[in-house]
Amino acid sequence: MEHTPFPSWQDVASDLVAVAAGRAAADLVLRDTRVVLVQTREVMDGWQVAVKHGRFAYVGPDASHCIGEDTTVEELSGRYLIPGLCDGHMHIESGMLTPAEFSRAVIPHGTTSMFTDPHEIANVFGLRGVRLMHDEALMQPINVFTQMPSCAPSAPGLETTGFEIGPDDVTAAMQWPGIVGLGEMMNFPGVINGSQQMLAEIAATQAAGKTVGGHYASPDLGPNFHAYVAGGPADEHEGTCEKDAVARMRQGMRSMIRLGSAWYDIESQITAITERGLDPRNMIICTDDCFAKTLVEDGHMNRAVRHAIDCGCDPLIALQMATINTATHFGLEREIGQIAPGRRADMIVTSDLNTLPVEVVYGRGVKVAEGGKCLADCPHLDWPEDTRQSVNLGKTLTAADFEIRSDADQVTANVIGVVENQAPTKALQLDLPVHNGIVEPAQSEKGGIAQIALVERHRATGQVTNAVVSGFGYGPGMAMASTVAHDSHHMIVVGTDREMMAKAAMRLGEVGGGVTLWQDGEEKALVELPIAGLMSDRPAAEVAANVTELVDAMTAAGCTLNNAYMQHSLLALVVIPELRISDLGLVDVRTFQLTDVIVE
Repeated sequence: MEHTPFPSWQDVASDLVAVAAGRAAADLVLRDTRVVLVQTREVMDGWQVAVKHGRFAYVGPDASHCIGEDTTVEELSGRYLIPGLCDGHMHIESGMLTPAEFSRAVIPHGTTSMFTDPHEIANVFGLRGVRLMHDEALMQPINVFTQMPSCAPSAPGLETTGFEIGPDDVTAAMQWPGIVGLGEMMNFPGVINGSQQMLAEIAATQAAGKTVGGHYASPDLGPNFHAYVAGGPADEHEGTCEKDAVARMRQGMRSMIRLGSAWYDIESQITAITERGLDPRNMIICTDDCFAKTLVEDGHMNRAVRHAIDCGCDPLIALQMATINTATHFGLEREIGQIAPGRRADMIVTSDLNTLPVEVVYGRGVKVAEGGKCLADCPHLDWPEDTRQSVNLGKTLTAADFEIRSDADQVTANVIGVVENQAPTKALQLDLPVHNGIVEPAQSEKGGIAQIALVERHRATGQVTNAVVSGFGYGPGMAMASTVAHDSHHMIVVGTDREMMAKAAMRLGEVGGGVTLWQDGEEKALVELPIAGLMSDRPAAEVAANVTELVDAMTAAGCTLNNAYMQHSLLALVVIPELRISDLGLVDVRTFQLTDVIVE
């Protein structure tokens, strides 16, 4: 299906003027509504809006002069009309869904604009994968803007990806119709140290007049932080406390505070606005990563905005952070993010600004959801067959591939420590027993310790890298494997039984990718993600049901962490401290160097 560009303001300006002046009829008029103007932080009781060609033509006290014989008139009975919500930083692949099915899932929650960075698929299929995501995004009935991924690999020299992204790719992508900027610049050490490749990508983006996304996953707010900001990133979403948000805004960045499936960083940072009283225009609410299960059961941006309000934020300020602030940041204030003439008629009807029930959603002037049901068609791309054949293991894996060997009776090991609800891990050192020359983490007296392995899947090398992880709480006889393994997306296997680890890995090779949990010789749960090993083109409810089975299986295996699967999938993200695993070994992200699993 080919993309038909949405008419620009200048394309339809003469008709918008005619409707506003009363010389032509609107397509749609909404009456008896309380219009929320995020541009002035006002609520206008009794105002009316008129829409033509999917854009607002008139916003004011009386639109009767805009009504003609063919105008659809709807009475809102005093309910609020707010702009459609904008997610300023997110990854569609993290929902385990294609752009079409992700859009279908979030439209009923009032999300009408997304700024998505498809760097997950970039690691698997390079620029071609980004283009496929971009093309399906443009087919949707809402605004799905694409940021060109900046870092594949995210940390050169510390991991191997399926494909690499460079300055030439960025320059080429800046000419695509749906590209709005550069995705999060995760290689912050590269920027700080003056990497010519990273600075060239930033320069190409700025030369195109587009926005550079940031990712500074470090608590260091000294010279390194200032050097990173000087390099050009315009926003940052890795902050976890108030001082992080303050530091970013003081340096002219937008502080993006997130509530995803596993990231709970709004409450700790929004105090910069609610208590310190800083100007809220430089703060943006985003989700970053939301699973299909979260989208189906809890919501999307509406959930994040409600949470900000529950944390003490004025509802109108919270709405600004999820609408006009985001639009302004990406240079799209004249297109989206507010109810005003010329802008796309993306809007939500709600009866309460505090609890934010999403009753009706309009996208570009068309009713796309009502009563929690998506009414819009969300077209699918015809994904090439090879995108469904991305798990290449190269050999039959056995329990022996997951052994950590030592000649000692006991070893001290560097162990990845999982932290609930946060992206960073802890670098631990624990004493582990050795039996018959094999380190046995699961038999440690400390409990809750498992093995972790990174299985190479892009080039069929058959390579397995082994290490140790703590914090999941798994009991004996289990293993969980996932081809969602940020950011290089090989395969992460965590387990307390090496035989189960091998079976889980081979199962994902058989089905073409996804997540599987095995215990006591049986598969207990499977989420199939055949597209790039990252996404399903099945409806979100079906994927969510499979994820529910996975979560139940994880709990039955002993894990009690909130959204522990997200922690699992991030254990190879070698740009977030402190310890991670890659296909090259165990990575100390504090120093950006490889380190040994067993301490000498």
